[in-house]
Amino acid sequence: MAFSPATTATAARAAGAFTSGRVSSSPPSSLSSPFLPRVNGAIVARRGRGARAAVSPVRAQAAGAAKKNVLVVNTNSGGHAVIGFYFAKALLAAGHAVTVLTVGDEGSDKMKKPPFSHFSELTSAGAKTVWGDPADVGAAVGGATFDVVLENNGKDLDAVKPVADWAKSAGVGQFLFISSAGIYLQTDEPPHVEGDAVKESAGHVGVEKYIAAEFGSWASFRPQYMTGSGNNKDCEEWFFDRIVRKRPVPIPGSGMQLTNISHARDLGSMLTLAVDNPDAAAGKIFNCVSDRGVTLNGLAKMCAAAAGATVEIVNYDPAAAGVDAKKAFPFRNMHFYAEPRAAKEVLGWTSTTNLPEDLKERFAEYASSGRGEKAMTFDLDDKILAAVGAAPVGVAA
Repeated sequence: MAFSPATTATAARAAGAFTSGRVSSSPPSSLSSPFLPRVNGAIVARRGRGARAAVSPVRAQAAGAAKKNVLVVNTNSGGHAVIGFYFAKALLAAGHAVTVLTVGDEGSDKMKKPPFSHFSELTSAGAKTVWGDPADVGAAVGGATFDVVLENNGKDLDAVKPVADWAKSAGVGQFLFISSAGIYLQTDEPPHVEGDAVKESAGHVGVEKYIAAEFGSWASFRPQYMTGSGNNKDCEEWFFDRIVRKRPVPIPGSGMQLTNISHARDLGSMLTLAVDNPDAAAGKIFNCVSDRGVTLNGLAKMCAAAAGATVEIVNYDPAAAGVDAKKAFPFRNMHFYAEPRAAKEVLGWTSTTNLPEDLKERFAEYASSGRGEKAMTFDLDDKILAAVGAAPVGVAA
């Protein structure tokens, strides 16, 4: 997407300086950047206006791709679990064989929650599901052999190294890793693109460097926030909790901060293209995100629209309200926005995320869960609203 310099400047000024108070509806905005992805295998490369790396696009040829036997090492907690679920679904639809190794015990309470409670969708389509310890992955999979391994569990080298070392010793041809767009250093020029500087101390960076040294065919994928059926991390639900109770929605800062929310099916399709095109994906970093940003205020409005309701947004200064924004709000209080340039250029990937429509799916699940009728307290919200003189118009259920 391309936006005018005036739009970019307005959004940046609004995010940096604001006045606490109620705001009226306005359409979400997004930023674009002229930089091409730098996907020449470097883990860290700083932007330079005088030396932009060109990318030779290698388009996907999925129709003729050889079918692979793929192991998904899947986390049992956090928002990333849904990535492995949708990746497995996409692989199965493409004709690949899939085994999902989930950390822990099949009989644990965690397995009663999404996306694990939806695993019957995978097994009915031919996938195998096993549970165990990734530190002893060979025993967990019973000596089975694989062409591709996706590591979607570890966040640092201590956790990932046993899986990577096993994969190398077992002759796995392609190693894929779910990293995080959270490793990028803050920038004055959003969005983040592949090749931007990262936090060298981040655990994911150590993993990326290790697999780059150990595997000829590897790729790392950096997701941000995601949505979709089976997601078990409260993000949009935080908004729904307030909207259905007719409470103001307190958002830190100006509300013009940009972020990226992708439907998990897009992440699965991107990963599947990498499996189908290992030569194209080899040695690359991919921002595993949709191709549109959303403002925090805009997200609140979209959630309200999905619920068929209106929303009252209250923007506030966390310091003045005496609260920690990390505890009071489920998103980062800053621009946190990346673009999937490498996936488009290298894999020919196309995003299907339609956030206004996708949030309707999420609200339907929210409503059917009965969460909207449960008793809830909003003590931190009330502290914020009292600090800015915006008393709630509704009472918690």
